[in-house]
Amino acid sequence: MSEQFLSVRDAIIQRRSIKKFNGQPVDREDLLEIIDDAVWAPNHGNREPWRLVVACGKELFMLHDLLRDVTVPKWQELSNEDLAKQMTKFTLAGGYAFIIVPEDARQKERLEDYAAASIFIQNIQLLAWDRGIGSCWKTPAFLDQPKFREALKVQPGERVIAMLQVGYFDEVPKGKERKKSQDIVTIFGQ
Repeated sequence: MSEQFLSVRDAIIQRRSIKKFNGQPVDREDLLEIIDDAVWAPNHGNREPWRLVVACGKELFMLHDLLRDVTVPKWQELSNEDLAKQMTKFTLAGGYAFIIVPEDARQKERLEDYAAASIFIQNIQLLAWDRGIGSCWKTPAFLDQPKFREALKVQPGERVIAMLQVGYFDEVPKGKERKKSQDIVTIFGQ
């Protein structure tokens, strides 16, 4: 894949959350290179409060089985066609990254770690976009299910804060209007 090298501004403004992937797999090396660059996210005390569980390639099939088991009630009773329809939201992504952070008992550190990990996730999304790889940051309830946590080897004192789907796409969703500074900024003293 050819590198695009978007400006930071262009990457921020042009990036979209991709929900309709085309099923093309994401190469593990591409995703790992993106992660290697994304770790330059600012973080308090240089704690780098994140770790990831990544699925690309053959392990996607095992992940799809897990996602089916935790998200589709009574899936065994469905026809193959109905099950495939329900699973499309998972099976068309070309890869996954689950972001895990420590749950520090100290509120300040816990909030700092969550904020830093959020910046790290955005870095992944922007760097992926620059390579023509879309992403969608999701926070489904099943991330906290014991069976799911166990499969990802999430330890006590850790929390999965995001399921990041990555993949290639055929259409870029239209951007939605965003608030302007005049709508969100109050000048101190006025």
